[in-house]
Amino acid sequence: MKRVVFSLLILIGLGMALSAQTSIFDRNCVSCHRREGVSLRRTFMNALLIYSGEQNMKAGLKYFLRHPSKETSVMGEEYFRTHRLKAPTTLTDSELDAALDTYWQRYKVIGNLR
Repeated sequence: MKRVVFSLLILIGLGMALSAQTSIFDRNCVSCHRREGVSLRRTFMNALLIYSGEQNMKAGLKYFLRHPSKETSVMGEEYFRTHRLKAPTTLTDSELDAALDTYWQRYKVIGNLR
């Protein structure tokens, strides 16, 4: 009986940890992109074309989110005719890393083709 309770507590804790990681992305990234009417998938594909790999893309996006500018954006010049440049993120490094990990897992092409 104790093992069952212990196992359930472990599973609940892991579920909460995974949920919290995803919710950082959902609360901060998804909500803002929806409000601005900007596709996360399109942004992901633009970033992938520019950075061409997971590590470079995460580093590039992290830099942009800390120091946003038109020069470091993955969006084209036409984008800024209708959208504003975002303010620097207030997420901590660990929160930002978790959000970028979730972003990569959701939108990566390899392993997600059906």
